[in-house]
Amino acid sequence: MKRLIFLLILALVFCSAQSRSIIPRPQPHPSLQINNQTQNEASCSFTVVIRTSCSSTRYTRDHISLAFGDAYGTQVYAPHLDNPSSRAFESCSTDTFQITGPCTYRICYLYFYRSGYDGWIPYDVTVYGHNSKPSTFYYNVNIPSDIWYGFNYCSGARATSSATK
Repeated sequence: MKRLIFLLILALVFCSAQSRSIIPRPQPHPSLQINNQTQNEASCSFTVVIRTSCSSTRYTRDHISLAFGDAYGTQVYAPHLDNPSSRAFESCSTDTFQITGPCTYRICYLYFYRSGYDGWIPYDVTVYGHNSKPSTFYYNVNIPSDIWYGFNYCSGARATSSATK
């Protein structure tokens, strides 16, 4: 009986080691193109709530930019959200930003661009948009430096136009 229990525990450990997480992980997007042209477009306000992980450094001097959009190629770009004097992105904190950009449908992709040496770690991001339900993206991983990094849940979305920070 003890041998059977041991084999059962061993099998469970082996199976759990072989299983893959069903939680999506953020991915790099080395060719994300930023569309920073908002001329002749309606302007909408977005509330972006960013929670910084408790695993992150106590504070960061990293430069942090954000790009998000919908499945129809409409993109909102927020350069340099960082501001060390405002105590933004401290460990275990929540920061709220009001961002203006072109009106979108439901937000289905979101990427961060981080440059610096501190290694900031966001926990999650929720975007409250105009006439759509909030969209939340779960990170809780270190954002690599000098590359767009995040999620694209759009079917055939164009997260597109010459990567700038």
